[in-house]
Amino acid sequence: MKKHFNAISNSYSDIFFLRGYQTGLLLLATTAINPNVAASGLIAVFAAYLFAKFINMDRAFINSGFYTYNPLLVGLSIGYLFKITPLTVFFNVVAGISTFVVTAMLYHIFSYYLLLPILSLPFVLVSSSAYLASSKYSNLFVTGLYPHFTPNLEIYFPLWVSGFFKSLGAIFFLPQVLPGLIISLIILFSSRVLFMLAVAGYYTGTLITGLLAGSFPQAFADINHFNFILISMAMGGVFLVPSVKSYLLAMIAVSASTMLLASVKVFWSYFAIPAFTLPFNLVTLSFMYVLGLVNYPLLAKYIKPTPEETLDHYLSNLRRYKGSDRTFVLPFSGKWTVWQAFDGNWTHQGSWKYAYDFIIEDEHGKSHKNEGRELSDYYAFKKPILSPVRGRVLTVINAMPDNDIGQTDKANSWGNLLILQDHRGFFVKISHLAQGSITAQEGDWVERGTFLGLCGNSGYSPQPHIHIQAQITGEVGSHTVPFSFLSYEERGKFYANDLPATKAVVEPLCLDKGMDMKTSFLLDHQVMYQVEKDGEKTDEVTLTVRMAMDGTFYFDSGKGKLYFGKHEGTFYFYHLEGDDPYLKLLFMALPKLPLVGRENLEWTDQLPVGVVCSGMKKAMVLFLTSFYHDFAEVSSTMACKRKGIIEGVLYSRFLNIKKQTYVELDEYVGIKTIKVDGVALSAESLE
Repeated sequence: MKKHFNAISNSYSDIFFLRGYQTGLLLLATTAINPNVAASGLIAVFAAYLFAKFINMDRAFINSGFYTYNPLLVGLSIGYLFKITPLTVFFNVVAGISTFVVTAMLYHIFSYYLLLPILSLPFVLVSSSAYLASSKYSNLFVTGLYPHFTPNLEIYFPLWVSGFFKSLGAIFFLPQVLPGLIISLIILFSSRVLFMLAVAGYYTGTLITGLLAGSFPQAFADINHFNFILISMAMGGVFLVPSVKSYLLAMIAVSASTMLLASVKVFWSYFAIPAFTLPFNLVTLSFMYVLGLVNYPLLAKYIKPTPEETLDHYLSNLRRYKGSDRTFVLPFSGKWTVWQAFDGNWTHQGSWKYAYDFIIEDEHGKSHKNEGRELSDYYAFKKPILSPVRGRVLTVINAMPDNDIGQTDKANSWGNLLILQDHRGFFVKISHLAQGSITAQEGDWVERGTFLGLCGNSGYSPQPHIHIQAQITGEVGSHTVPFSFLSYEERGKFYANDLPATKAVVEPLCLDKGMDMKTSFLLDHQVMYQVEKDGEKTDEVTLTVRMAMDGTFYFDSGKGKLYFGKHEGTFYFYHLEGDDPYLKLLFMALPKLPLVGRENLEWTDQLPVGVVCSGMKKAMVLFLTSFYHDFAEVSSTMACKRKGIIEGVLYSRFLNIKKQTYVELDEYVGIKTIKVDGVALSAESLE
């Protein structure tokens, strides 16, 4: 019963881009100010919900509220026009089911072909049809029209304030001050960002309308300005990551919508129906489509329950995962030096700027012994070159002579080379290999670490070195694209996926099977932890390994979910859902772990603000962070002091946080002990 109730309440919260049945319940209760509207909305939602179950739609989709908030809006619109009678109930049921069908259809079309949300477009289409059709149903008008009770609260507010509340209430077809006031408080409590955007959007659009119309009282009296509120919230805080740029884009979109709203009202007035949310849908979808075309960086890839949480997730991902999707392992063993990186001073320019050159240097920074006059003097000459990716060998050139020192071959600038076709859809070119040293043949399949040949000095190469780049095609000399390197060490520090700077001395690190086994948590396994604070037992918690719909594993405590996984030799805790303090301790103590098993190796990571603080403090910090993304950072520095023991420091200057962390790994339990300052979790048993 509870899951059905949550599914219905989620329909209400989704209208304001919020999540959670508590918020939905409050909004549902607000609609009871007009019982007719409330009942009509519930009838439409129930009809859509039951129809979805009748056709065996997946339960997760039904319970989300995504497919039923449009039927809810249609039901509210009908309830605003007609009182509840057997005839209007039937009309409402048909409209609710119709809206559900249109919603499912448009969702498939928009998500597959346009990569856009459907917003409330199904509501606009069905409600407009229902209003137009009802004009032909004289029996509905005879039996269904009813007088609306309006609490007289406008006298207590100036017009410019009451206009905002009435427009906000009009979203639920309650264009009155009281419901608008209640809804504004619900939004404020749920998200400060959305509340700010609602206010800014309304007054931006209304003031522009007032200037154009020459009458501010007329502008503030227009309840159709709820379109400005919805545009501002959607653009500034939901589909874009909250930031100053997003807020500015939202106000630009609101400004553009003023003309559209006026024109829609003129056209729709001929049919005696309201504009509904048509301007909101057209403007928001148009802006979103254009932003998607230009690959706008602040488009939210993951939309969380509130804009603040979306921002926290975006910033933590941006700081934690610095590399690209085109990843290489370093194409050698041992320590090599970056001779030239991206946008290098010499040859890595223009279309070929995404490339790396590597040499070997000694402790004095020299790449050769003796005078460096012979090729054999150079430390990199004839050193093994290994495959950086897994894929198919596309091209091999192996007969170019190695240049004597002081000479280069400008006519054959790439020298001896291999081009590998990576199975992920790009190409890798490795150049300047030694003459006749390439052992791979065209058509061969190679894995990472496969021996390919020896470092040489062929082509345009002033000294023996290895050149590597990613390409968009398999042609020699093709334009380059960005890439990054996996699992390497630089000056005792581990980098999971990054780009070393020029002159950096790097060494590839290999997966340690023991560390890999310690972090292999099997589905449905349970670990019970004893919780101690300052040496005294205070609680116990059981963590169960579960799997989400997308295949991601997580620890379930019953109060929260901590998602984890492995990627390219590194174990990560990805993100936390819920507010469980013990899962937060686990996240704080071990956000990232290199699976390389090397002692005295250090690494850093960045944590979401929501992991180290909660409540009003978290809300205010994230609100301020939306104006300046570097406002509050939470960093963690960890080190593997000895095998299976990880110690670290969690630090945030702005939040005034400095915590000592400790983790002990075990081959049977996995994570045996977690300590953060005076709180410790110790594994007691494993099922």
